[in-house]
Amino acid sequence: MNPYVTTAFNPLLVALSFVFAVVGSFVALTAAGRVNQLGGRQSLSNVLTVGVSLGGIGVWSMHFIGMLALDMDVGSSYSMVDTFASLLIVIVATSWTVSFAAKSPDNLPRLATAGVLLGMSVVVMHYLGMFGLKINGYIRWDYGVVVLSMVIAIVAATAALWLAFNSPTLNRRIAAALAMGVAVCAMHYTGMYAAEFVCTTESRNAIPQGASYISSFRLPTLVIAITLMMTALLSVDQLLQYLRSKPAGTAASMR
Repeated sequence: MNPYVTTAFNPLLVALSFVFAVVGSFVALTAAGRVNQLGGRQSLSNVLTVGVSLGGIGVWSMHFIGMLALDMDVGSSYSMVDTFASLLIVIVATSWTVSFAAKSPDNLPRLATAGVLLGMSVVVMHYLGMFGLKINGYIRWDYGVVVLSMVIAIVAATAALWLAFNSPTLNRRIAAALAMGVAVCAMHYTGMYAAEFVCTTESRNAIPQGASYISSFRLPTLVIAITLMMTALLSVDQLLQYLRSKPAGTAASMR
């Protein structure tokens, strides 16, 4: 019996993962640019928007769409504990690092520090998500490629923070979101390239069972539901911000 798992990628789902990364990045860049422009609750709201859009949609949802793009000739499932922990970590870390960098966006050492922290949070999210993938076997890692994926994540995160505070026009934000989409996908698929799956049972199609496990066949429904929920929350938040700013604009016009 050949213990090595045969893998292939579905190009349509790979393309969809890129779309998720770009959309999440665009919303995050737009919100991040307003963090210092508004005070109080609206500023906090935009920080949370950055966390949910970049961390939740641009990174987490992209990661699991990318995982769905991976076809393997073995049964698989996912640990919900690890899956939701990875989502919480990347949202909290993204929100905090953007808030940290926004206090002094022209301070390059501060920006670089935030970039390293943000990049490593993406790395933790990715490999925790990978740990949550369960097969009847194990993953053998190429640690040189793992380190390369870390470097890509840190460089991409630092670039994202710089672009977040230096992309005032729509065209520049679109270009920045496309660049971030490429960078996030590059980190993910580099990390995937570092993994070699080894099956240790003759029942290759058996799906690993556990108290908090969900079959990989049910994962698309979960990811889509969570992504739609996050998108709805962001839409409501942006609508409320628009409604709050409208009377102020009207009053200013009258004056």
